[in-house]
Amino acid sequence: MEERIAPKGQNKALQRSNRKGSVMPQSLAKVHLHIVFSTKNRDPLIHADVERELYAYMASICEELKCPVSKIAGTEDHVHIACCLSRTITIATLLEEVKRSSSKWIKTKSSAYKKFAWQIGYGAFSFGESQLQNVIRYINDQKEIHKNKSYKDEFRGLLKKYKVDYDERYVWD
Repeated sequence: MEERIAPKGQNKALQRSNRKGSVMPQSLAKVHLHIVFSTKNRDPLIHADVERELYAYMASICEELKCPVSKIAGTEDHVHIACCLSRTITIATLLEEVKRSSSKWIKTKSSAYKKFAWQIGYGAFSFGESQLQNVIRYINDQKEIHKNKSYKDEFRGLLKKYKVDYDERYVWD
């Protein structure tokens, strides 16, 4: 039997496993996320003239981080993202990079965005493959939903729907 050598950088246990002729196991995952966050203080700063380009830019950041996006949309004060989380990144790291990069990017678009910032927190909710189209439809309907509902009411509703315990004092910034 031919001895297989693990690629450089693999740990010794995997190298030993390969020498015994066994196949290395794969780690597989498909974690759908519905992510929601607002502009700082829910200021209405996502203007129509930059909205599509902003969403495309945010999607490109997610794609670079191996978190494919199904849909991004929102209103002038918040964003919803439906994506799959890469198995090699944390939610916190994904959101830190999306917020940091998109905030920096939007400030280059116009002096109107020089004070642009995202809220510090976010909501991230997991859902199954069978719910993907419902989540996409919900994200697509954001402008209609917010004719009658505030961001705060919507976010509280999502926390309730996904049974997330929270303390109102620490949700808003």
